[in-house]
Amino acid sequence: MSSLPQAVPFTIDVPDDVLTDLAERLARTRFPQPTAAGWRAGTDPDYLRELVTHWRSDFDWRARERELNAVPHYTAILDDRRVHFVHMRAATSTGSSAPLPLVLTHGWPSSFVEMLPLAARLTNPAAYGGDPGDAFDVVVPSLPGFVFSELPRHGPVTPPVVADLWARLMTDVLGYDTFGAYGGDIGSHVTGFLGARHRQRVVGIHTHHPSLHPVLDETQPLSAAEQAYLETRSNEHDGGDDGYAAIQSTRPDTLAAALLDSPAGLAAWIVEKYRAWSDCDGDTEARFSKDLLLTMVTLYWVTGTIGSSFRPYYDDSRTPPLTDVDVPAGVRLTREDHNYPREYAERVYRDLRQWRGPARGGHFLPLEEPDMLANDLRDFFRPLRGGA
Repeated sequence: MSSLPQAVPFTIDVPDDVLTDLAERLARTRFPQPTAAGWRAGTDPDYLRELVTHWRSDFDWRARERELNAVPHYTAILDDRRVHFVHMRAATSTGSSAPLPLVLTHGWPSSFVEMLPLAARLTNPAAYGGDPGDAFDVVVPSLPGFVFSELPRHGPVTPPVVADLWARLMTDVLGYDTFGAYGGDIGSHVTGFLGARHRQRVVGIHTHHPSLHPVLDETQPLSAAEQAYLETRSNEHDGGDDGYAAIQSTRPDTLAAALLDSPAGLAAWIVEKYRAWSDCDGDTEARFSKDLLLTMVTLYWVTGTIGSSFRPYYDDSRTPPLTDVDVPAGVRLTREDHNYPREYAERVYRDLRQWRGPARGGHFLPLEEPDMLANDLRDFFRPLRGGA
């Protein structure tokens, strides 16, 4: 019998020559002439110049690297490919109940970094005014093709494929019999398939991005709220913000060739989404500091993984519909999906036990509102710790 895969400690240590090359490229940046004022035609060239200047002169990657390495990183080989993950164990006190394992899955254009503020609050709730009995063991994997996780050798990178991979990570590698799951964006799809495909292991799932494409039952007509929501979403898609997804899903290699060669171009492509999708009212740094934005961008740059991070878009058409999720589910609505109706969610999540919002926050909720989200997750999973 073959042995189970093992977790191996991992340290982020970017070679000096990679950072030297980055600095040289930044020094040679050619900035575009604006097509329209501000951000109306994409990333504001004036802000991009400011950000690149900070990247060259003030951003200290080694300091950020030390901060990131303050949490425990690991890798494991699954299907002959490396999976990177952070594994933060609960800071339990005497008499506390056993911590619940929880896997947190990020999306695009993000990384494990998005989940770290949330993970700190979940592993040590007492440090943030919570009950020690609500502590979690938190696992934050990097999606295949993102930063330190490798793409599969064969086959598509779809949410059910990743869900099956995470189930093996949690059980075969880390030895957890049961666990909970939370995710946003791509991570919400992965989390949904974890609930649908691994109900014997998954005690419950939570997301702030409920399913956008439930299978519609002809015997259950759309409600007025559902019809209004779908009409609003269609109008929003006609507004031009889906251009990034169209090219990432159809011409990812063409786009990657440019972004892998220009750090300023990479920053422009990523930072625009942090501004557009967050609850920041057009002021990106009201939610994300330059150092945080550049940490995200630098991780993509030094690992050369922006192209492979497009694979979920390219493979999206090969994703099967999400079947009924029978395990307990929780949803937090943000301003991003403020008019999403509960009955639309209930077409997929058949045991919807928590429904909150809409409230402040947006696409990157674990970074934008970690206290609110940690409270949601504690409340949702508290009655499920016994597997109910």
